[in-house]
Amino acid sequence: MTGRQLADATGLHYTKVSRIENGRQNPSEDDIRDWAIACGAALQLPELIAAHREVDQMWTEHRRNLRAGLVHVQAADKVLYERTRLLRVYQSDTIPGILQTRAYAAAGIRTAAAVHGRPLEEAEPAADAKMERQGLLTAPTGKNLYSFVIEAGVLDHGFGGDEVMAGQLDFLVAVTRMPHVVLGVIPPMTVRSVRPGEGFYIFDDRLVRSTTWTGVMATEQSEQIALYMRIFRMLSDLAAYGSTARELIEDARSRLQLEETP
Repeated sequence: MTGRQLADATGLHYTKVSRIENGRQNPSEDDIRDWAIACGAALQLPELIAAHREVDQMWTEHRRNLRAGLVHVQAADKVLYERTRLLRVYQSDTIPGILQTRAYAAAGIRTAAAVHGRPLEEAEPAADAKMERQGLLTAPTGKNLYSFVIEAGVLDHGFGGDEVMAGQLDFLVAVTRMPHVVLGVIPPMTVRSVRPGEGFYIFDDRLVRSTTWTGVMATEQSEQIALYMRIFRMLSDLAAYGSTARELIEDARSRLQLEETP
């Protein structure tokens, strides 16, 4: 059918058909139903509707989230973390949120506030909200497990100054000894089987989220989650653990001490 024929068959205006065809307008679920029925593809409706809802939920801009303020953004995920039995995290630029000390979290949130034009005074209460999630890690109930992989460069990305970073490194060393936590550090100059890339969080086997400068990507599609799990395993294979990971953290601490020397 031509666009005009499809418009006649569905009752949609032909200009709307053209906008949808050319990606200038998203269809509603009713539009999808009418379109599929007109094309004799009604059996594909469940799959099409599911895909439409997935796309609608896949991308959330920071500016939309931030309308309610930084405290709301940090508090919104508490239930998700509580019901996640295995959290897998890869980060290449910052310490994973649930591993951040309060001082490091507040410093990092201040940088986000500056980028997105939010009041800097929101940083402290937002850091408090963020710390509520960390209670799941430091006082485990015995049912939550955590696996982290970070690039070694993360240890040198300073937030809040040397004192804040020293406290953050202390906490990471303590984390490496927690029985319900695995923390791997990918050493510098490691021969790569997979490139360093954007960070991501895998919540059990049902949700993946990844943050960029402008927004958050989230997916519940099983094939995409499977790919992220494969990437996480490959990154995990590159990482050092236990005493070797602690040595890398202590190396970063020694660089802080060198910088403090006049």
